[in-house]
Amino acid sequence: MAFLTQSKVIKEFEQNGFALVRNPFSDARIEALTKAIESFRESQKSAVFAGFRNLLKECSTVKEFAKSREIREIVVALQGEKSKPVRSIFFDKTPASNWYVTWHQDLSIAVEQRIDTEGFGPWSVKEGTIHTQPPREILENIVSLRIHLDPCPAENGAIKFIAGSHANGILESAEVPKRAETGSVTECPAEKGDVILMRPLILHSSSKSTTPDHRRVLHLEFSAIDLPNGLNWTEA
Repeated sequence: MAFLTQSKVIKEFEQNGFALVRNPFSDARIEALTKAIESFRESQKSAVFAGFRNLLKECSTVKEFAKSREIREIVVALQGEKSKPVRSIFFDKTPASNWYVTWHQDLSIAVEQRIDTEGFGPWSVKEGTIHTQPPREILENIVSLRIHLDPCPAENGAIKFIAGSHANGILESAEVPKRAETGSVTECPAEKGDVILMRPLILHSSSKSTTPDHRRVLHLEFSAIDLPNGLNWTEA
């Protein structure tokens, strides 16, 4: 995949806050990644869990995948050579775990330890990992890649976006449903191996699956900047 030449994808991403990259990987790479994640899930006795975090730290295959040629080509084109993976989350909607995600922005980052810093907060702990909401400029320097390990048609809870909403900055919670009601909704189905690029500040949601099957997604976040005041990304 010559992503560097796909100016149309980059333009769409910058303008809309999301874009779809058709499968840049070999079938063998996706199968190996899926197998490694399932083995990790089984080792954590979380086979029925809807998702888990910190795979960059705890699963060597995911760490290697995040630094693969295909991924590097994408993130370097968007962020430059200093781009690095900083957070990982795995999701899986199944018949036993099928949920609706309301319209929202991704406002938190994961950090190694709490260091009270101007502009950062509130703080929380999710699955033992410290999270905080950083200032807008930090979030605007993050690119999220959603790698689909299964086909995800509209019927299987495909992600939806309000195109261009990332340009509005951090919204007050009361503003989110208003923006969703007045914005133009784009549903983004994906095939196995496809990558959805997104900005954390874009409004997004997903419906319950009406034909529930596995909808495994590896969510990787990248940034080319360091955090201030001694704060460190948990997984960088």
